[in-house]
Formats: sequence, C-alpha cells, structure tokens
Amino acid sequence: MSKFKNLCAVSALCFAPLCVADELSETGDFLDGVAAVVNEGVVLKSKLRSQIASIIRQAEAQPEPIPLPPADVLQEQILERLIVAEVQLQRAQRIGLRVSDQMINQAISRIGAQQNPPVAFEDMPRMLAADGIDYAEFREQLREELTLDQLRNIDVGQRIQVSPREIRQCIIDLEINVVANSDYNLSHIILSLPEGASASDIAAMETRVDEIYRLIQDGADFREMAIRHSEGQTALQGGSLGWMAGEQVPSLFTDVLATMGQGDVSEPFRWSNSYHIVKVDEMRSAVAPSTINQTKARHILVTPNEIIDDATARQKLNDALARIDEGEEFGEIAKILSDDPGTANDGGDLGWVSPGTFVDEFQAVLDSLALGETSEPFQTQFGWHVAQVMERRVYDNTEELKERNCIGRIRQS
Repeated sequence: MSKFKNLCAVSALCFAPLCVADELSETGDFLDGVAAVVNEGVVLKSKLRSQIASIIRQAEAQPEPIPLPPADVLQEQILERLIVAEVQLQRAQRIGLRVSDQMINQAISRIGAQQNPPVAFEDMPRMLAADGIDYAEFREQLREELTLDQLRNIDVGQRIQVSPREIRQCIIDLEINVVANSDYNLSHIILSLPEGASASDIAAMETRVDEIYRLIQDGADFREMAIRHSEGQTALQGGSLGWMAGEQVPSLFTDVLATMGQGDVSEPFRWSNSYHIVKVDEMRSAVAPSTINQTKARHILVTPNEIIDDATARQKLNDALARIDEGEEFGEIAKILSDDPGTANDGGDLGWVSPGTFVDEFQAVLDSLALGETSEPFQTQFGWHVAQVMERRVYDNTEELKERNCIGRIRQS
C-alpha cells in the first residue's frame, strides 16, 4: 500500500477519488475498474485516467498554460462528458453507425497536414509517441469522435430545413455586417437552463452567470472559468472554439461580436434556454472573394459484370476510341454505349465540375488532358472510362460560398 501512496503523491494524473477506488494486483499493477455504469455499458477508470492525462497534457502544451480547476472538479467534468459520450455511442451502435478504418486514416492525414510543418500520415505514430500519446488509443478516440459527429448530423442536422428566405436574409446580413468581414478565434462559456425552468431557476442561473462574468472582469482566467463552469463541448479545452470565418460564426454571436475587439469579453446574454459569455481571443480580416478552377468534361463508362469482364470492357472502349478518331461524335457514342445512368442521355456530359468532385483516379486523368483531348481507357472503382475535356475556366464561387456558409451557420445556430 505504501507504493500506491507514493505513486499518488508524485503523479499529476492520479486524483484522490480515483486513488481511493483503484485496486492493485499482487504484483502492484493497477486493476481496471468501473467509474460509472451507463445503461448497458460502462465507463472504465482507465479511460477516465487517460482523459484526465490528455486534458492536463493539452493544458500544459499551450503557449500560456491553462490553469486547471481542483482535481475533484476536473474529474467530475470529465466523467460527466464520458457518460454523455457513452450514451450517444450506445445509440450510434443501435442504429448501425460505423466508422471505417479508411475514414480514420483520412482524418489522421488531415490532422497531419494541419501541423507546422505538415506531418505525413506514416509519420503520425512517431510524432504522437514523442508527445506520449499511444497511437492505438488515439485512433480509437478519433473513431468515437467521428461516430458522434455522424450521430449529431443524423439526429440534429438532417432534421433542420433551411428555407430560401432564411438563406437570402443571411446573405444580406453578411454583406452589411462587420462580423462577416472578419475571422475570429473565439472562446465560449455556456450554461443551460433546465427543461421547463421556473422563475426561481432563471433567477438563480442569472446570478450564477453574472458571478462568473464578475470573476473574469476581476482577472480570473477565462479558460479556467470555462473548464470549471461551461457545459459546452469544448469546455475542457478552455472553451476554445478555434478559428472560424465570419460567415460561419453562429448567428447567436453575430450581434454581440459586432461591437467587440480582440481580447474583449462579452457581458452574459441569453439565447433560447441558455446563457452565454464569449471572448474574442484573436481576430483578423477575412479572405477576399474566392475563385476556383473548373473543368467541363464528358465520359463514357463501361461497367464489368457477369458477362463483361475487364478485358472486354476495355476493348469496347478501344473500339469507341477508333470510331471517334474516324469522325463519329463522342456524345452520340456515349448515348449508346455508356453505363452511367446520370450522364448517358446527355452524351456523357458531366457539366462544370470543381476539384475534388471525382475520385482521385478520374481527376488525375482530367488534369492530364489538353482541351479537346480524349483519354485512353482507364479504370476506377466504378468501371472503365474514356474521358474528354471540353472546356476549362476560372470560376468566381464567392456567392456559392456565401450560400453554403449561410446554410451551415443557420444549421449550427
């Protein structure tokens, strides 16, 4: 038992309530245990310890380390989050949500690309190990986060219908609102009222949020207040929402941010059944209007099946190329030969498309072709193709981005 006490004394990751509840084997190793029972599942103490370690590591890695609340408060915050996540993961499992290894690999690649300098996918395990992070645990945590994102999209996002009128009004607001012309790095504290809150509940909540604001005004660290009090998803990251374009700022923040500058903290304000305090950590001018390179192309697709194998599919396309070389019109052959139901009747016309629309193999072929040039037969996951580039252009997609950002902003709010 003395070894156990010494371990608690020297470890920043060993919190008193956990130390009391943990057990040791005869060899002195930790035995895992249950921190909470959640419906038909559990939250393990090992996972709770791991999350506590991760939060401490993130706090200490900041340029200005985030002051953390007392151990018992931090432990309670993290345990509550793990319980909520377990409830959601159980629902995801019941409705059959799955995150593939390929999706995880893509997410890790994106994380690596965002590093400074960028880190290749194959180098990520080494980089994580240097920070004391187990790669297998990192992948599993990422799998859970992606699963929860999918669940939120299904349970919330897909039920929200955004009307054309809302989009038009949002675009007008963006064009006249100073917020739309800036990018923001924000932090946020949110406190929610209970369902059917009484007048006394509301009064108590207003007193509580006013006290938090007063402490911040008196010099308390905003990040510590967020960790201690906020009920938001980023509470344990000091309430940080990260950088977002002005068009993507949730509408509940728009009026508040219009009069704020860098370093400002808003007075508490109510939105629906919650109270909010927002801090502008940083702000900068937004990016100028956007343009993208687009290609107008067409293709002929032959899909192998029980009758047509790969060799036969490729030969059919070679025969089509010979007919095109002899002067037959590409579109007329596509109408007869192509197995793509979406484009065959239009002569294989794919319309104007932006980068990222097609799978990598198809995009690579389009990028390699000159205007009017027809490719040799090539294969993708959909079958065998020949493609032809008809036109190229630089397209101003600023208005489309505004509309897309407005849809996302309305859904988020």
